[in-house]
Amino acid sequence: MSSYHNIQSLNSQHFKPAHIIQSDEEALQIAQLLSEKFKENAVQRDVQRILPFDEIQEFSQSGLWAITVPKQYGGADVSSLTVAKVIALFSGADGSIGQIPQNHFYALEILRNNGSEQQKKKLYTEVLTGARFGNALAEFKTKTAAHKQTALSKTERGYFINGEKFYCTGSLFAHRIPTLVRDEQNREFLAFVPRESQGLDIIDTWSGFGQKVTGSGTVKFNNVFVLEDDIVPFDISFSQPTLVGPFAQIMHAAIETGIARAALEETLIRVRQARPWIDSGVEDAADDPLTIYEIGHIATDVRATEVLLKQAAQSIDAAKPQPTDENIAKASLDVAKVRAHSTETALKASSKLIELAGSRGSQRHDGLDRFWRNARVHTLHDAARWKYYFIGHFELNGVRPPRRGTL
Repeated sequence: MSSYHNIQSLNSQHFKPAHIIQSDEEALQIAQLLSEKFKENAVQRDVQRILPFDEIQEFSQSGLWAITVPKQYGGADVSSLTVAKVIALFSGADGSIGQIPQNHFYALEILRNNGSEQQKKKLYTEVLTGARFGNALAEFKTKTAAHKQTALSKTERGYFINGEKFYCTGSLFAHRIPTLVRDEQNREFLAFVPRESQGLDIIDTWSGFGQKVTGSGTVKFNNVFVLEDDIVPFDISFSQPTLVGPFAQIMHAAIETGIARAALEETLIRVRQARPWIDSGVEDAADDPLTIYEIGHIATDVRATEVLLKQAAQSIDAAKPQPTDENIAKASLDVAKVRAHSTETALKASSKLIELAGSRGSQRHDGLDRFWRNARVHTLHDAARWKYYFIGHFELNGVRPPRRGTL
């Protein structure tokens, strides 16, 4: 695998002024048009693993990457439902592209909750100009996912970061890499590290069979200097009631909802185009009763997921003005419900697409398998079974879910 420096450099890129989106309606209109454009070459990108540098540049310049910036800083501050719909649209067109801004929006939510006024002005301004944030959160060499070894050290010269991260989705396309670090007092921070920082190396190590062009490589830090101004507290995101967890998870649910909806729509196209089914005794696949049954089942599941997504988004937005233990727990549970359901629905809808398309569904150049591969890889992000556990624990015993990034 090659270093990011050998793939494409963004260091010298001068931002053109990005478009400033003013409303939810405008955001959805732009997302609809742009996602349709990105759909055109989605199969080619997947088959040949062509990293979507041009598409991501156009995506962020459209203004869609700044839609969660609060109005007092110049953004549209759109609803959580609009964010979810935008991600679903792009995920339906290309599962990888739909996932890439997820960590960007997650970092902005950390900033909104925990950043200082000075940090917000600085980083929101960058995003409104067109800057993209990636992520360096997960670690591979620790005993559990909760343990982190990447260290933030204070010296006479300032702060330095040393460590290694993996599954750094979107890092290949980013201008800053928000990095989860731990200091000498065992406190956690999110450091917004500039891409051009000396000692920072992004390596294209991602080789998943799905979500192939998300840029989820490895990031290494070797005495990387970071300004105190670029370090935001992280651990307080969960020591107090915030929407950081539910907001992170509804975006994951939106990715799967978008894949499921696109798989259903592709299934309808393929079934209508199918040759007569000799074995079934009907002249048209669209008249086959078993096919009609399967379509009805999938359509119901997809619609149910979309309804759950809307309900979860409304719970997030209801809690946003004044988060409490109670309304954050409700938002977390509502998001857990859609996330569990979207996992199952995306896998089922994408699998049925291949089945109902018949032998043509296995043709590589058609790319029908990408829906299932993208869904299968993305749904491994965190287990749906734990969503059901916390939902059941609340329903049965009245126990609120813990506050964490996976709920």
